[in-house]
Amino acid sequence: MEFDGGMDALPDGVVQHILSQLSSARDVAACAAVARCWRGCVPYLPSLYFPRGAFDAALGGAAAAADDAIGRMVAAAERLEELVIYCPFSASLLPGWVAARAATLRVLELRVDSAAADKSGHLDCIGAAAGLEEIRLWGLTMSRPLAWGRMERIRVLEVVGATLGEAAVNGAVAACPNLTDLALLGCDCAGEAVVSLPLLERCRLDFVGGGNCSLRLAAPRVESLEVQGFSWISLQGGDRLKHLTISKNTGTVYHVEMGKLPELDQLSLRGVQWSWGAISSVLQCASEVKHLVMKVEFCGDFDTLQPFPEIDLAQFFNSHPKLCKFEIHGAMFAALCHKNSLKNVSTVTHRFYIAMFHFMLVYVMLNFALPMQLDSRFVIPCLEQVLVTVRSPLNAEQKLSTLESLVRHSVRLRRMIIRISQMKNCHEAADDFFEEICKFTYMNSDRVCIE
Repeated sequence: MEFDGGMDALPDGVVQHILSQLSSARDVAACAAVARCWRGCVPYLPSLYFPRGAFDAALGGAAAAADDAIGRMVAAAERLEELVIYCPFSASLLPGWVAARAATLRVLELRVDSAAADKSGHLDCIGAAAGLEEIRLWGLTMSRPLAWGRMERIRVLEVVGATLGEAAVNGAVAACPNLTDLALLGCDCAGEAVVSLPLLERCRLDFVGGGNCSLRLAAPRVESLEVQGFSWISLQGGDRLKHLTISKNTGTVYHVEMGKLPELDQLSLRGVQWSWGAISSVLQCASEVKHLVMKVEFCGDFDTLQPFPEIDLAQFFNSHPKLCKFEIHGAMFAALCHKNSLKNVSTVTHRFYIAMFHFMLVYVMLNFALPMQLDSRFVIPCLEQVLVTVRSPLNAEQKLSTLESLVRHSVRLRRMIIRISQMKNCHEAADDFFEEICKFTYMNSDRVCIE
């Protein structure tokens, strides 16, 4: 059977269905230019996407060409459910576009750089589309709450690269009480963010700027939470939380308050400075954690940067018995390497490995200090992977002892990676320390490697 009629030989319904799968405004315009009958596909389009730079080559200016094309296509797309506009447009025309498709619109995504300085509140028109389920806004400025009313159907709210006032943040969140996904990313904001969402499951809050922000979050169903830029954090309802990341690139994390996190799989703490009270509070609540990343450089409640206090290695792992993967960076590793941190661990110091290369008796008599021999029953039951970042040769003997203890007592350990990072080689201690690390790696080559 020969079929050489192309798309002209197909039934009109099939052609319309094929063309309705288009979304890019460029593709729609190109098809409409091919055949007059194809222009009839526009009313059936469920999605329209206007990419950034789509009208840069237009005569008479990109903004004017964009306004005309967007207006015509939105007016013609009677079944439009998703509208994505990344190109520059006139904010004053947005209310008309939204009103035209308020009954069918489900997803709205706007890059509103051109409307950022607009003070007439044209973004308030979004509230007219009561059926919206997802809203994504890029590059806007909001100093006051938007007049959306209550948008009961919205499940996803995402704001990126915005300058937001405290009232604008809290007002936008309060207007969408049934959110399951909330993302405020790269937003310049100060003050207190209050988020109370009973259905929220995934939350990402990334606040930039030098000010001290606080967060009060009440979300009993939240499963994934990533927060950055807050100095004070209060979380109510973490019973279902599985992934938690708290970071602050500048300034200090002073206080973190939360309850037990029984379902937590992954915890990441990052930042330049945390108060020790905030760190210990999170670690106590995360006793069931399986993957822990500690990348905090200093402690201290005020401007003075302080090292971590001593951490008892045995007590730490006894408090986190399900820990399977552990990434230790700098300060945390140093805290585990204090002389008293191994007081509850039966261990043989790393000099045992050096003695294997010398005459045992002579070496013990001249150099070997007998290690502590306490509880030989201590084990780390679930630890399988360890990534240790070492930055200083100070307290080399204690650090080697800690590494050896992790290998000796981790009954399921499969891989330990030792990362030597930013170590200043200003004296022989660094060379000697690295040599000892190499010997330790050689003696445990089946499980330990240097990166």
